[in-house]
Amino acid sequence: MAIDKDTVKYVANLARIALEPGELEKLSQQLVDILGFIGKLKKVDVEKISPTSHILAINNVLREDEPRGSLPAEKALMNAPCKEENFFVVPKVIE
Repeated sequence: MAIDKDTVKYVANLARIALEPGELEKLSQQLVDILGFIGKLKKVDVEKISPTSHILAINNVLREDEPRGSLPAEKALMNAPCKEENFFVVPKVIE
């Protein structure tokens, strides 16, 4: 697929991006290179390769999920700039 300066200029206009003439030439060439690389990737036979979510065989280290006591309301509200009973008071956002 050929990407010329007119196509880049059109897409830049749709995206509301202002490009200089030198940038148009550079960007159109970069897009041609990117699409060429994608074309090479499409030719690779991946039929026998299983899908992966990550290229490295790593696992996330997680702690055991054990129930424990929650933070007491007095301690949670200790530094609150404005509170009412056991609640934070915040300014109204929706009119």
